[in-house]
Amino acid sequence: MLDVHVGTWLRAAQLPVEIQASMRDLNHRFLDLLGGGPGEWSVPGGEWPAAVSARIAPLSAAQKSAAANCPYALFDLRFHDEGHWRKRLRDAALGAVAEPTAVDPKTLEFSRLALFFAWHVAATGMLAPQLLLGMQESTVAAFRKTTIDRLPSLAESEAGHLTARWNSCAAYWSALTGAASRENPSRLRKIQLYGLQLAAAAHLSAAGSSGNGRPWGCRFELRGVPREV
Repeated sequence: MLDVHVGTWLRAAQLPVEIQASMRDLNHRFLDLLGGGPGEWSVPGGEWPAAVSARIAPLSAAQKSAAANCPYALFDLRFHDEGHWRKRLRDAALGAVAEPTAVDPKTLEFSRLALFFAWHVAATGMLAPQLLLGMQESTVAAFRKTTIDRLPSLAESEAGHLTARWNSCAAYWSALTGAASRENPSRLRKIQLYGLQLAAAAHLSAAGSSGNGRPWGCRFELRGVPREV
């Protein structure tokens, strides 16, 4: 089922080169942010999956660039949470201003770029937001109706939700960073493409639970990589 879903995504998306390049650049920026070390940036409640950050920190710029070359986002702003974004985008359309989140400037800057990218790909009318960001269709439609002037205030209120995608899936991040650090392009590409199955599983889980952001099981079964559920 997942293989079929992934295949459908890849055939239908046909992502333009510039969107793929922007996705890679955003991923690289995020890895730089994530690997900056304790105190470099803030996250909700002051918590962060330290194990993921610790795996990113030792990577060189070239290794981060290689790891970033994924056909999906390595970051998340609760894009899978349909209910959350339905309310936030509705409030934004009505001119309601949410309380800004206390985050550092680097986190806020990245969140602005990420939201602009999400808004842009939603406007393409393709499957790009579902494939790249894990959005539900209703969230894509809501972003498409949002005007660009709403994005700065949204970034200020949503930046505190920034986190690594699949941050509870230690096996994925271990495999991705391990292959990047060993400069094994073939293995790295396999892991990056396998991430599409994680994206499909999360997308189907969110759709089945009405997009309420409930946890989904991380099942990573690449040869030589430990399995986690």
